[in-house]
Amino acid sequence: MDPGPGPDAMPLASLVWSSASAPPPRGFSAISCTVEGAPASFGKSFAQKSGYFLCLSPLGSLENPQENVVVDIQVVVDKSSLPPGFSPVCDPLDSKASVSKKKRMCVKLVPLGAADMAVFDVRLSGKTKTVPGYLRVGDMGGFAIWCKKAKAPKPVPKPRGLSREMRGLSLDPPSQPSKSSFPERTLSRLGSRASTLRRSDSIYEASSLYGISGEQRRR
Repeated sequence: MDPGPGPDAMPLASLVWSSASAPPPRGFSAISCTVEGAPASFGKSFAQKSGYFLCLSPLGSLENPQENVVVDIQVVVDKSSLPPGFSPVCDPLDSKASVSKKKRMCVKLVPLGAADMAVFDVRLSGKTKTVPGYLRVGDMGGFAIWCKKAKAPKPVPKPRGLSREMRGLSLDPPSQPSKSSFPERTLSRLGSRASTLRRSDSIYEASSLYGISGEQRRR
């Protein structure tokens, strides 16, 4: 039983053709060999010596539900019209480059948030080879084209941090000291001061009385 893509696998976001004489476009990786280990160059002939490699680009992240993913791949006759919703795979530097004179590859792109199934990998093989766990798309340029489909991952909402301005607009009141504890502390301080004043007043009054009584006795 095929285990399917790993938990960290991402669906493909795009496929392009890239000249075998130049590095793949940024973010893409070339399928340079078949599953048997043979060179996987398309269109190589006497007139076109370099040929082309099929290049894959996985989805960058799951935070953008509008980013497209590949949900289907088809190989059609070159002169026929494309199936509804499909677009041709082409060389980003030369869209008129001819990889095959008889057939062309096309893909169907759907926003991640609307995709149920998606393509996670593409492999090439000889026409008589079988690749377990992969669906055969068709034949092109002397190769059999296989893709692995699985359930598309769901978009992950991007976390949003509250800015200082947004926190200022919050309806929650700012944290303040308890109103009940503030008067109690104030009253306790006032009470201690009042008792101190009363004690000093009584001492003063007593000393005054003693001073008055002494004067009367001397007289």
